[in-house]
Amino acid sequence: MGMIFRAKANKALDRAEDPRETLDYSYQKQLELLQKVRRGVADVATSRKRLELQLNQLQSQSGKLEDQGRKALALGREDLAREALSRRAALQQQVTDLETQHATLQGEEEKLTLAAQRLQAKVDAFRTKKETIKATYTAAQAQTRIGEAFSGISEEMGDVGLAIQRAEDKTAQLQARAGAIDELLASGALDDQSGMHKDDIQAELDRLSGGTDVELELQRMKAELAGGSGSGQQALEGGTDRQQSQQQPQDTPRFDKQ
Repeated sequence: MGMIFRAKANKALDRAEDPRETLDYSYQKQLELLQKVRRGVADVATSRKRLELQLNQLQSQSGKLEDQGRKALALGREDLAREALSRRAALQQQVTDLETQHATLQGEEEKLTLAAQRLQAKVDAFRTKKETIKATYTAAQAQTRIGEAFSGISEEMGDVGLAIQRAEDKTAQLQARAGAIDELLASGALDDQSGMHKDDIQAELDRLSGGTDVELELQRMKAELAGGSGSGQQALEGGTDRQQSQQQPQDTPRFDKQ
């Protein structure tokens, strides 16, 4: 269970990790370390400077005691001269100790200064490398996203592809359902309650019935036209006979005169 939990946690962390953020965090930590080293150099330099001030004071007091001893000895006060030289010897021991500490601090300061310089060079090199890696990672990430978009394997394009597939499946299902209903209505397995849909047999019967009505109407019109044309021919012939009978009495006296 522990191994499974660690594996899942490692996978989740790997998915959530951004190398650019990790590089920036590492660079920030290096800057903090460099700042601490510089503070250490400054603290050591400050301590060295204090020791130098103390050494100057002690050396000044030692020189003053030496002058006092000489003056006392010149005046015949050997006791005062001895006391002054004793104090000078004690101060000289302090000077020796401070000089040892000063040399130690000066060595530490030089080491820390050299370490700070080396660390500064490493931080500068890491910053350059960090920016290069970040730029390369960003370019690779953009190229990968473009490639995934073109190939359709990205998460967004995958969702679009699934939506298109679902729409096509639903469209095909509706088309199949509509075709099945049409076939069932045509075969008579389903009744059309609206009366709008007719099967093939009913449509054929309606067509034949409509064709018969048209033929009957056409025959009737032909018969009417045939009857009307006979009566008109008889009337035309009768009118011609009457015209001829009317013209003959007028011509007869004309022939008699001649």
